[in-house]
Amino acid sequence: MSERLGPQQDEDWMPLTEHLGELRKRIIYSLIVFVLGLVAGLFGAQPVFDYLVAAAPVKSLDLHAFSPWDAIGLYMKFAIVISFIISIPFFMFQLWAFVRPALGKREQRATLQYVPWAFLMFLIGLAFSYFVVFPMAFLFTEKMTNNMGLEQTYGVTQYFSFLFNILLPISLLFELPLVILFLSRIGILNPLILKKMRKVAWFILIVIGVMVTPPDVVSDMLVAVPLVMLYELSVLLSSMAYRKRMKDQARKEREIED
Repeated sequence: MSERLGPQQDEDWMPLTEHLGELRKRIIYSLIVFVLGLVAGLFGAQPVFDYLVAAAPVKSLDLHAFSPWDAIGLYMKFAIVISFIISIPFFMFQLWAFVRPALGKREQRATLQYVPWAFLMFLIGLAFSYFVVFPMAFLFTEKMTNNMGLEQTYGVTQYFSFLFNILLPISLLFELPLVILFLSRIGILNPLILKKMRKVAWFILIVIGVMVTPPDVVSDMLVAVPLVMLYELSVLLSSMAYRKRMKDQARKEREIED
């Protein structure tokens, strides 16, 4: 078995205890960066809060605190979200560093390129969910409130919980193509599995799209279609990675035989 792994894998192979130690080290590094990002988030929470309130889908949005802890809890949520966003590239790098010993030199260079792309895809998902999905969902709920003759009194915690529950899941879903491509490059996934799971994946993505949007066909399609396209892009990328991996394995086997 060790002969088929090649010199790079033999050189970097480590027993289970060392794997666990390496994983613990990567987690500790990530927590340190997250805490440092949390400090930056405490300074950036107020400007971000002011911007989101000023850019609300309705003019003159009045937010109310229904508990003495609302302001403090919301401030910490903003700090945590800011820290999470700015820490994503480092988290991805630590994930790459953990699986690096199992990759060849060429695969190491190729997978390292995913780090900046992961951050970019998250930002694209964040922009899509904030500028497209959130206004539709919020304006629909406001319309329903007016139709029922209810007075609109928005709690600050409820408003931003509604916002974050839309933004974060959709933003993370935009990481799907890169995650699947990465898992395909290291041999965990392949396009055959993804094609077999297509119907289930489509159903789950459409359900997510329906849940976070108003109950009308146009809104559902505006969210569900991009999510399904992301999955199909993932299948395409996985196919490309799988073919490349098979070629590399065949080349290595020929070199071993020679």
